[in-house]
Amino acid sequence: MAVVPLQTKHTLSRITNNIPTSHRPSLLRLRVTCSVTTTTKSRPTRENLVVVNPPLSTDTALQSSWTRRLWVSAGCTTVFVSFAKSIIGGFGSNLWLEPALAGFAGYILADLGSGVYHWATDNYGDGSTPLVGTHVQDSLDHHECPWTITERQFANNLHFLARGTTLMVLPLDLAFDDHVFHGFVSTFAFCVLFCQQFHVWAHGSKSELPPLVVALQDIGLLVSRERHVEHHRAPYNNNYCVVSGVWNKVLDESKFFEALEMVVYFKFGMKPRSWTNPNSEWTEETEITNC
Repeated sequence: MAVVPLQTKHTLSRITNNIPTSHRPSLLRLRVTCSVTTTTKSRPTRENLVVVNPPLSTDTALQSSWTRRLWVSAGCTTVFVSFAKSIIGGFGSNLWLEPALAGFAGYILADLGSGVYHWATDNYGDGSTPLVGTHVQDSLDHHECPWTITERQFANNLHFLARGTTLMVLPLDLAFDDHVFHGFVSTFAFCVLFCQQFHVWAHGSKSELPPLVVALQDIGLLVSRERHVEHHRAPYNNNYCVVSGVWNKVLDESKFFEALEMVVYFKFGMKPRSWTNPNSEWTEETEITNC
């Protein structure tokens, strides 16, 4: 029997803060024991490493509430109204190229925006940060136990961004009718609203995902597990974009986020969490047995 260290970005404590003690799964402790089956006596690989996760379906921290469902419904409604204005305007003017190009621009910029926002919440702030504290805490919890994102119910995962989408898009729906403008707004807002769901799918295995989602991941329209997995490996400072991931290579190779971190540090004296090297507190120990 051998002990193999698996690195996580933070300690394994925060995600259980709001979960009753009687409901906390045993695997969310600092020392984790998992069952692993291998087909040979050589060192296990990712392909034959099986980690058994505890069921979290009854944890209230991962469930949806009616308030959250209402926010998601409101966000979807505002996005649909914007999209409808773009389509109706296209029929009325017989001009389709402009709104289509605007929609494509919205899709591309939404991926960039998801990366910048993801970078910020991963590296700065905490649960008490104004406006985005909840999302910062969720991001920290996610890096402690990445697989739990797949256990979150739909509205639980999307309600925070749905609230922001509603408050931003509703005034635009009321104030503007230009179909080109709404071609951009509807696509950008849709991608922002659902980027957390795209993120969930990037943590799922292909056998568990809908065939359409797998197809969209394979052609690069949605971020895939293969693209996103590097984000959860040391040094935890890359692959932040979670819509399509098309910006990840450009941003990482240009050291864009590293440059931003230097600007923030010299301007405000704030160090990003990605500068902290993994240590023993960020290590899960997994017992591996060979069959």
